Amino acid sequence: MKMRAKILALLRESDDYISGQEMCRRFGVTRSAVWKAIKQLKIEGYEIEAVQNRGYKLIDAQVYGENELRSRIHTSWAGAQLHFYQSTASTNLLAKQAGEEGAPHGTLFVADEQTAGRGRRGRSWQSPPGTNIYFTILLRPQITPQQAPMLTLVMAHSVAAAIHRLTQMEAEIKWPNDVLLGGRKTCGILTEMSLEREYIHYVVCGVGINVAPQEFPREIREHATSVEEAYGQPVSKGALLQYVMEELERDYDAFIAAGDLSPLLESYNRLLVNRDRRVRVLDPKGEWEGTARGINAQGELLVEREDGTVTEVYAGEVSVRGLRGYV
Repeated sequence: MKMRAKILALLRESDDYISGQEMCRRFGVTRSAVWKAIKQLKIEGYEIEAVQNRGYKLIDAQVYGENELRSRIHTSWAGAQLHFYQSTASTNLLAKQAGEEGAPHGTLFVADEQTAGRGRRGRSWQSPPGTNIYFTILLRPQITPQQAPMLTLVMAHSVAAAIHRLTQMEAEIKWPNDVLLGGRKTCGILTEMSLEREYIHYVVCGVGINVAPQEFPREIREHATSVEEAYGQPVSKGALLQYVMEELERDYDAFIAAGDLSPLLESYNRLLVNRDRRVRVLDPKGEWEGTARGINAQGELLVEREDGTVTEVYAGEVSVRGLRGYV
């Protein structure tokens, strides 16, 4: 961790002033190095109070960038290696390139802006700067290609849990890859993989979370929202991404240990907005309607038809909509 991130983490964890001498002792650096790091953090936008004979105290930390994230993310593997970009075409593209070059499991790519963000089925994802969270995590799971789509559901569960942890709001999941607040989409997930026959080289899981209030494109305005719009007050993007990494590490490890979604099944189904609702299954072979009854341990949506039979709907093949719109 860089010196600025270490100092930032120390200041955030303390309710009192931290002396420059204490920072020198902890990090094995000179007073001059501490002063330079504090000065740079102030330039980045942090409000840090300096009082003679007392030291430094973090007053305001509504800053989003590499040092903020490095000072917060202390997981074992999820985000342990972090790359932050002010602007990039797509974090998924960065992650796939890194995957080809041998980057380790858990490498995290974060951008403040994407110029070519994509959603599911090739749709564009609006990615303006200064408003939202855009990230992709590189995974190297020892699973079959048939199990890989379950990773989208794992991530959705982790994002919903992180939002609840930060705001106490009950986020919901629209199977398979959207997270909702108040019935409106606030997060989308795009999972892609590189494989050879039955061997997965890597999986990249890209996530976009709408955070700040914003003007959405007309075509999605009715069913889109942001965390702050739903919550009614500002939230820390750094804290939210930190919580996503912590929840993901726990959920992913449980998924890998079980080989399926059984450890998350009860919690996921509780959050599933589709559950016990009439849905339209948009199958390339022909659309049909039924009542969603939750997911199974393989992440398939269980849809009850008119005759009482239950069909297992596979996320990679179809989309599901409510009869009267998005939900």
